[in-house]
Amino acid sequence: MRKLITSGMFVMGIVSLPVSMSLSQARTTPSSDYRNDPRLQTLRNFFSKAECPAAKYSEAFLEAADAYELDWRLLPSLSFVESTGGKSARFNNLFGWDSGRAHFPNPIAAIHAVGYKLANSILYKDKSLDRLLATYNPKLEYAQKVKSVMRRISPSE
Repeated sequence: MRKLITSGMFVMGIVSLPVSMSLSQARTTPSSDYRNDPRLQTLRNFFSKAECPAAKYSEAFLEAADAYELDWRLLPSLSFVESTGGKSARFNNLFGWDSGRAHFPNPIAAIHAVGYKLANSILYKDKSLDRLLATYNPKLEYAQKVKSVMRRISPSE
């Protein structure tokens, strides 16, 4: 350990910690029962119509949205725009996180990690939807794409 600290390896590990945050850090509230939540069927229907692998993670999208106090349509919409709901996801990265370079152990970990970051990172926290999306991807048409998908999932919130 002393050798790692003196060579700078230990410091580099600490610096990269936020990028590879653990799932246990991301989950801050207990899971609820979503079986009777109408949002669950809405998400499943949306992803199933497009034959997206993300349909099976609909409950995880709701858990993350509720845990991190995000609009419940935001994470599914980001995943749809970035990877067509998991169809083109690499490394379980449904969101194109870190320009697509981030690796996640599974899609549920990705959902919670990105939800946690959007709710808690100084880059995203307490921003309006438009400002959050401009930070996520500064291309002018990007926010419109995400908001269009959000409306397709459910017209108003």
